[in-house]
Amino acid sequence: MEFFHKAWEAPVNTQAPSSATLGADLRALRKARGLTLSEIAARLGRSVGWLSQVERDMSEPSISDLRQIAGCLGVPMSMLFAHAAAPAEEQGYVVRAGARRPMGSGEEGLIEELLSPDLTDDFEMVHSTFAPQSRMQTPANRPTQEVGYMLSGRLELTIGGRVFSVGPGDSFRIRHEPYQWANPYDEPAVAVWVIAPPVY
Repeated sequence: MEFFHKAWEAPVNTQAPSSATLGADLRALRKARGLTLSEIAARLGRSVGWLSQVERDMSEPSISDLRQIAGCLGVPMSMLFAHAAAPAEEQGYVVRAGARRPMGSGEEGLIEELLSPDLTDDFEMVHSTFAPQSRMQTPANRPTQEVGYMLSGRLELTIGGRVFSVGPGDSFRIRHEPYQWANPYDEPAVAVWVIAPPVY
């Protein structure tokens, strides 16, 4: 998982996300990157007031606005769209298996989905699937504490220069250290990954 992911062009949609947590998620993403409202607004060519209203769900950004915001925050456009809207009584509490939001670019063979209802907690929980024969090309080193739990398959992890092989039922921790993963095997590896603070 990389700290910043390239934004990619999602299929054209006619409506912006209807989730009431969009603004809160945008605020959490901005803060996780250490960016101010002024910095993002300047990059977008918009006013600080407008961006503040978007973060407070008082103004609805257009698809074009969201594409630009996703680019500034280094997240894929798809992350700002829920696949299936949660019923009102479940929003902020339950994430159904078919309604997880995709995260990351998938470029290195890693498919990530957000298990947390949104990004407003002190941590985020991610479902990660590592494709067979895939590898993280560049080590990551981010200011986070992370714990992973292997559901299936095997991963080779390099954490702080030490190499570990983990499989089903194993868990691991990464604290402010460079790390890299590889799945040199012929079957996918699946893990649940908890990251604090949220970086997506």
